[in-house]
Amino acid sequence: MKNFLLHARMYILRGLLAVIPLLLSLLAIRFIYVFIDKRIIEVIDRYTGYRIPGLGVILVLIVLYFIGLITSNVLGRRIFNLIEDISNRIPLIKTIYQVGKQVSNTLSLPGKQVFKKAVLVEFFRPGDRVIGFVTGTVVDNKTSERILKVFVPTVPNPTSGFLVFAKESNVIDPQWTVEEAMKMVISGGIIGPPDIH
Repeated sequence: MKNFLLHARMYILRGLLAVIPLLLSLLAIRFIYVFIDKRIIEVIDRYTGYRIPGLGVILVLIVLYFIGLITSNVLGRRIFNLIEDISNRIPLIKTIYQVGKQVSNTLSLPGKQVFKKAVLVEFFRPGDRVIGFVTGTVVDNKTSERILKVFVPTVPNPTSGFLVFAKESNVIDPQWTVEEAMKMVISGGIIGPPDIH
């Protein structure tokens, strides 16, 4: 009975973690429809007499596009740095802003393709290994050996971590994709590949 409860609890938790992204996506779609698209349709209908479904979503995409353009230049970055400075001085807003920024950074990491591959590298004690992501290589001029630059993320927030320089011979390639290893980091090891190849 005890084994069954442990088994059930483990798979219920895995199911919950699998469903969370779907629920968040549905909530985001509902928010866009109810709070943006529907209200914009009502305003346009009031003034013109026409209903154009989807116009609110298109306007949101256009606004996001222009925000992206603004943040890509020097003046836009200064404006957003000023907003960040002000946000960091207001206690409750600071916490919410930092959480949002961490989520944004986390979501943007895989898209940047900064990680070449996932590896297991010795860390803390000999024999103990942690997940790391190869970001590049350097050459040791004395031995002519390639040294891997490995980013070791903290769990469950992969936006911070440690930079480790490891010999290629001291690193294990588990044959995991970067995405599989990232899921394992974010979930604290609950979601991920069952074995090392």
